[in-house]
Amino acid sequence: MNAVPSTDPAADRAPGRSDTGLVLDVRGLVLRFGGVTSLDGVSLRHERGQILAVIGPNGAGKTSLFNCLTGVVRPQAGSVTLWGRDGHPRRLLDRRPHVISRFGVARTFQHIRLFGGLSALANVQVGVQGRDRPAMLQVMLATPAARRYEARGVRRAMELLAFVGLAHRAHIPAAALAYGEQRRLEIARALGADPCLLLVDEPAAGANTAEKKELAGLLRRVAADGTSVLLIEHDMGLVMSVAAAVVVLNFGQVIASGPPADVQRDPAVREAYLGPADTRGGD
Repeated sequence: MNAVPSTDPAADRAPGRSDTGLVLDVRGLVLRFGGVTSLDGVSLRHERGQILAVIGPNGAGKTSLFNCLTGVVRPQAGSVTLWGRDGHPRRLLDRRPHVISRFGVARTFQHIRLFGGLSALANVQVGVQGRDRPAMLQVMLATPAARRYEARGVRRAMELLAFVGLAHRAHIPAAALAYGEQRRLEIARALGADPCLLLVDEPAAGANTAEKKELAGLLRRVAADGTSVLLIEHDMGLVMSVAAAVVVLNFGQVIASGPPADVQRDPAVREAYLGPADTRGGD
């Protein structure tokens, strides 16, 4: 099992270079909003190059987890360690979102956030050219260094569009793309930052069967290409077809974790989704 809450008493020791293949280690996250506890001691471990799915009913704490990992909100307790592409650990809590992004974490959103009036190519360039940008004066003067930077950004953006199957749509405004294409474009833009960890929030929401199949193939390619994927998704068919491991949240707590087939059979998971057996006429 890859995604399992840790019970190791040595877990609080500061980790060094990752020799275990981990990309992310989350321990004991607690997030409260007033009297409401959104995350209650959530722990998980994510192995490099794999797809880990986080599932659970609405309100289980899934998006709160993503918001903690990306610095949008600050939990009251816990720790999060990311091992970047260089293999060295970085603590994520108490970091601002742009710092976490620079460490190697990118995300997509449940509700698509594209620049609708810009072309698909320009949208991906936004992600690519957020890194190592030349000085503003160089850009204003169109220096050779600035022109080389621009050309590299265009080449990389086109490579990413080809990777997600949208190279032929590069000059189409994002708003004119089909829904499934917009989902893939958002993933391409996130990959522009060259993350080691990609957080994908409900990409199959509103997608048809063909779009879900394309999406599943893309997520597998992303992971095979070396970017670990942390996936929030309600579509169990998609989850079971792509995830190496699953973590189930309910009321802010981890109630099950492990290989997809094992999690699917777990009585606690069935109860969380379907209700107690005595309210279902027995099972």
